[in-house]
Amino acid sequence: MPIKMPGKTKINNGIFNIVIYVLLLFLAVIMLYPLLFVLSASFSDPKAVAGGEMLLLPVRPSLEGYRYLLQYKEIWAGYLNTVFYMFLGTLLNLAATLPCAYAMSRKDLKGQKYLMIFFMITMYFSGGMIPGYLNIKSLGLLDTRSIILINGLVSTFNLIVARTYFLTAIPWEIQEAAVIDGCNDFQIFGKIVFPLSKAITVVMTLYYGVGRWNSYFTEMIYLKDRGKFPLQLFLREILTKSTFAKTAMADGMSFSAEQMMALIKQADTANMIKYGVIVISALPMLIIYPFLQKYFEQGVMIGSVKG
Repeated sequence: MPIKMPGKTKINNGIFNIVIYVLLLFLAVIMLYPLLFVLSASFSDPKAVAGGEMLLLPVRPSLEGYRYLLQYKEIWAGYLNTVFYMFLGTLLNLAATLPCAYAMSRKDLKGQKYLMIFFMITMYFSGGMIPGYLNIKSLGLLDTRSIILINGLVSTFNLIVARTYFLTAIPWEIQEAAVIDGCNDFQIFGKIVFPLSKAITVVMTLYYGVGRWNSYFTEMIYLKDRGKFPLQLFLREILTKSTFAKTAMADGMSFSAEQMMALIKQADTANMIKYGVIVISALPMLIIYPFLQKYFEQGVMIGSVKG
């Protein structure tokens, strides 16, 4: 027989559900509003956006910003550079992180504890920006694509996540059986462990890929050739121009009439295209994420629940 719930319990559950739904709706609005605002602003008159006339829906809709973007060759070159850095860089990240994490998960690895301590030290201490720059310069890697690809090749946090996955999701007995069958370490990883690690591979791909896609600081330090700049550096440049123009005019800096007109034109151009650049830079990640979400959830949750 079904258990009947007391009336008071039903009321309490109903109130609880209402509160949860309201909170979730509130959080959804908070997260969606910036996305919708940027999307609407990219189709709006930049002066209306700058003047605070737009709240959500486009004001005086226009495609002028996107038309200008199509003519801005550097942005599209930066887009291609970002795609290159993301795809090749992420492959290198996976090629370095997953085998290393697998090795650190092996029970028969001697000195595993000390190696793990060595890796974890790098999470809290680094050589510093200036020594790092001098080191890269001495290696002849300044202003090369190679430094962008190999810099940060292994993230210790990602290494720990992958190691935990291998420890908890891949039975040690399978690996022992493979050894009995004559497999060496490379064969065990390549033919057994890696094919069973789709979830964590997708998670690592997402972590590294998003990091690569959004990266600009490393490129700003080590690259001088604008032909090698990623999209995010051009986006930063556009936003900086817009901010500088506003600050200069607000502070009452002295400019000639020609300089003032050039500054105003620069600010208008930056305002016109900056939201469009944000849209096209965020769009690939927004499209890819839903397809990877199920693997992402599986990979992150592995090892977090014991029982």
